Amino acid sequence: MTATRAIRRWVPVAVPVIAAIALVLAWDTKPGVGLAILLAVILIGAILVAVHHAEVIAHRVGEPFGSLILAVAVTIIEVGLIVSLSAGGDEHAATLARDTVFSAFMITTTGIVGLSILIGAFKFGTVRFNSEGSGAALATVSTLAVLCLVLPDFTEASGPRFSPTQLTFAAIASLALYVLFVITQTISHRRIFLPVTESGGVIGDDDEDQDDHGEPPTLGATLISLVLLLVALVSVVGLAKLESPSIEGGVVALGLPESVVGVIIALVILLPEGISAVRAAQRNHIQTSLNLGLGSAMASIGLTIPAVAVASIWMPGQLVLGLGETQIVLLLLSIVVSILTVVPGRATKLQGGVHLVIFAAFLFLSVSP
Repeated sequence: MTATRAIRRWVPVAVPVIAAIALVLAWDTKPGVGLAILLAVILIGAILVAVHHAEVIAHRVGEPFGSLILAVAVTIIEVGLIVSLSAGGDEHAATLARDTVFSAFMITTTGIVGLSILIGAFKFGTVRFNSEGSGAALATVSTLAVLCLVLPDFTEASGPRFSPTQLTFAAIASLALYVLFVITQTISHRRIFLPVTESGGVIGDDDEDQDDHGEPPTLGATLISLVLLLVALVSVVGLAKLESPSIEGGVVALGLPESVVGVIIALVILLPEGISAVRAAQRNHIQTSLNLGLGSAMASIGLTIPAVAVASIWMPGQLVLGLGETQIVLLLLSIVVSILTVVPGRATKLQGGVHLVIFAAFLFLSVSP
């Protein structure tokens, strides 16, 4: 028992350090098969440990700040990875941001949300959440997705691209909407984003059902987790860049569309969100799961698009944001179904299953368009 406790205590500290060392040692190399597999294992470990440290910080600050911290942390990984991979300037670099952001939207709104609802419903029957807060998040996410990923197909610029002026407007509008939502979520209307009880009450900081994790961590432990989280995030971005040639080579060797690279990147990056959302669902905190899913989708668009827009000034080639016809259909279907799920403020296994079927369709059509 003592050995197990020691392992649980030191693994979250050791893994980020190991990941950072591995990144430094392998940075100027071209990993072979064996090294690529080892780096992949370290990468997954760093992601899982990043989840742990983000949850420690989230436990200290409480909801909805905890969900916000994890969403922003994941988006930092996403932006860094997209910019670093797009700097290569190959033909796929122009659409990598679009493919990754769209994949993140589908993974969060159908995969993470659907799995969380299904797990919660199997364990607790009908799950409940605050439709006012979730509806506000969904409205913001939907606006960002259509504005940045659908509208470019219908402008007068050549191809599925924004003109420089239009891209500037989309970037500013996206950032403004995200900042406005964060203010609403954390300051002006924080209560509507907190988990709810079976009777409809709010599980807030002062409620008897406040937390299932025990006492919050000390300030010192929180600061240590913050430092280790930053180390893990930097290591994840660097290791993912090292792994990207292996991923792209595997995709090409299997004869899959290049857009699958964006799907794989988004799946790896959003693994922390998925784990945290499922854990929240197991505690019947579906609102926290929705905060994580929708908040991550919002951060993915609201922060990634402005960052990529700025980076496109220096990156070679043009930035393509407009989705294809199949992708637009999936996006709009996801928005409509999400609205029908959120409006009642409660959901059953059926709603979770519907979201997951759409997610499965997205994965299948990504591989077999």
